[in-house]
Amino acid sequence: MIMNEKIKAAEVQLTGIDGEDLGIVPTAEALSMAKKLKVDLVCTSLTSSPPPCRLIGAGAAKQEAQQLRKKERQPKLKEIRLTPQIEEHDYDTKRQQAERILNAGDAVQLVVNIRGKEGEQAKKLLEALIRDLNRAGRKQTGIQLSGKQAAVRLDPL
Repeated sequence: MIMNEKIKAAEVQLTGIDGEDLGIVPTAEALSMAKKLKVDLVCTSLTSSPPPCRLIGAGAAKQEAQQLRKKERQPKLKEIRLTPQIEEHDYDTKRQQAERILNAGDAVQLVVNIRGKEGEQAKKLLEALIRDLNRAGRKQTGIQLSGKQAAVRLDPL
């Protein structure tokens, strides 16, 4: 977000504090108007010519920039480890943990450690978890059985 003197365009498409269209105005005039009203001149997009700019209250511009940064945050990948012989209570705890992570906007990697011939049991456990978590997230990858573990990744909705 480009503000005040950092705007380098010769003229801008100006929108007032209350959303009224003030037309195409030279940048120097728009800056003087902003200083007179004790607000910030904020450029909303640089792709068009002349760039659209708005007059925004000083604190509101900073809050808006923070909200944009929060929305741009990349989801993290968090891993939850399980074993094929899991008790019902432990299963519910892991499911709730995964649901909480997905609702927070992060992805979950469910990993089941396998020993011996537990591959089919691990696959059934992951399928049950995917089914129980379908309202919080969707699977990005299929169930991958490899060596000593079975894994699946769920992305938030």
